Amino acid sequence: MEIRENVIVPLGYGKYARSDKIIALEPIEVDRGPGRRTAVYVEQIPNPIIASRTEHAILKNIVQTPQEILDATAALELLQDFLDDIDRVGPMLRKSIKKEADLDLNQFEQKIKEILAIS
Repeated sequence: MEIRENVIVPLGYGKYARSDKIIALEPIEVDRGPGRRTAVYVEQIPNPIIASRTEHAILKNIVQTPQEILDATAALELLQDFLDDIDRVGPMLRKSIKKEADLDLNQFEQKIKEILAIS
């Protein structure tokens, strides 16, 4: 599992913390109840935030599961394959496709490059 970076995690009742700043989760044993389920320790905050959500629910928001990582990797690979295919389409055929199907391959190519951070 990997910690998601820069994701805001809801702790309940209008409380939030950034996923990569949460350093510990401690289930509340004494006086546990609605609004008091988990002590959330956050970087640079001296006292824990008392969350109304369980540690398991918070943890699900903090980490990426291996399947999510695989899905994201597969999607990026698919975009790269599509970009490679678009690259083989010449300018005359691109114009024809745009005219006939109103499909702008140049626009797709640019957007995919932005997503993949390719220039």
